[in-house]
Amino acid sequence: MYSFAWEIELNGLTPIAWHGHEMIFGYALAVIAGFLLTAVKNWTGIQTLQAYKLCLLFLLWATARILPFAGTGISVWLMAIVDNLFIALLFLSTAIPIIRARKWRQLPILLILLLMLSSNIGFYAGIIVDRPELQSRGLYAGFYLVVTLIMILGGRVIPSFIRNAIEYPIRVRTWRWIDVSSVLLFLPFWLVDVFFTNTVFVTSLALILFILHSIRMIGWYTVEIWKIPLLWVLYLAYGFLVAGFLLKFSVSFFGISAFLALHAFAYGGVGMISIGMMCRVATGHTGRDVQKPSALLFWVFVVLFTGAIFRVICPIIAPQHYAIWIAASQVLWIISFSMFLYIFTPILVQPRIDGQHG
Repeated sequence: MYSFAWEIELNGLTPIAWHGHEMIFGYALAVIAGFLLTAVKNWTGIQTLQAYKLCLLFLLWATARILPFAGTGISVWLMAIVDNLFIALLFLSTAIPIIRARKWRQLPILLILLLMLSSNIGFYAGIIVDRPELQSRGLYAGFYLVVTLIMILGGRVIPSFIRNAIEYPIRVRTWRWIDVSSVLLFLPFWLVDVFFTNTVFVTSLALILFILHSIRMIGWYTVEIWKIPLLWVLYLAYGFLVAGFLLKFSVSFFGISAFLALHAFAYGGVGMISIGMMCRVATGHTGRDVQKPSALLFWVFVVLFTGAIFRVICPIIAPQHYAIWIAASQVLWIISFSMFLYIFTPILVQPRIDGQHG
C-alpha cells in the first residue's frame, strides 16, 4: 500500500493507522501471548491454555486480523469486540495461574496487559466517534507498553541467556537500581509523550533513559556473544531500543523525523528481539538444543538487522532516497520472516523430538 500506492479498503481505518495497529496489537501482542503462555507455565508450574482453548484464543486473534478486509458491511463494533476479547482472554489465561501460584513479582506484567486492553479500546473508540487523536493515543500507548514489557523481560532474560550460553565463567553485571529506575522513568516519558505536549520534559527523559540503558548494555557485554547468533540478535535488538531514546532526543535538537525514533524502537527493537525470542523458544521448547540451533538463523538475523539499518539509519544519511529505504526494509522484513517460517514450520507442526508434552 505504501510503496506501490495500492488502494485497499480497510473498513474505516487509514493505511497508516491499520499498519500501526496491526504491528502493535496484531504482531507484537501475538508474540507476547506466545511468550507468556509458555513462560507462565514455567514460572508457576500450572498448565496454561492448550488444545481447544488455545485454538479458540488463536481464532479470535486471526478473526480480528481479517475483519478490516471484510468490507464496510462489517461493523467497527464487531471488530472492536473480537479484538479486545482476545486481549481479555489472554489476560485471564495468564492472570489465573499467576494468582493461584502467588507469583506476585509478575503482577506488573498483568498490569501491562490490562493497559494494552485499555489502549486498544481507546483506539477503536477513536474510530467509532471519529476522533483521530484517540486513535493515535491508543496506538502510541499500546506501543510504549510493548517497549515497557521488553525492557522488563529483557532485563531478566538477556543476562541470564548470556551467562548460560558462555562455556566458561563470566561476570555479567546487572544493577537493581538501573532495572527499577529505567522502568520508573520510562512511565512518565510515555505518558507525557502520548497524552501531553512537553517537548523539553520528554527530550530530557529520553537522554537520561539512553544513558541508563547504555550502562545496562555495558554490564551485559562480553565479546563471546558475537559467536552465538541467539545472543547477539537480542543484544543488537536491545541496542536499537537504546538508539531509539537517542533519536528521540535528537528530534528536538537536530530536527530528524520522529518516525525514525519510532522505528528504532519498533523495527530494530521489537522486531529483532521478538524474532530472536521466537527462534530460541521454538528451538528449546520442541526438545532441541538452544546451543546448537539451525545454522540458517544467522542469516535470518542478518537480513532483519540490515532491514533495520535501511529503515532507521539510511534515511538519516541519505533522506532524498527515503522511499527506497522504506521499500528495501519491507522486502528484507518479508525475506527474514519467510526464512523463519522455512526453518520452523516443519519443527512446530511435529511433536517434540524428546517425546515430552509440547
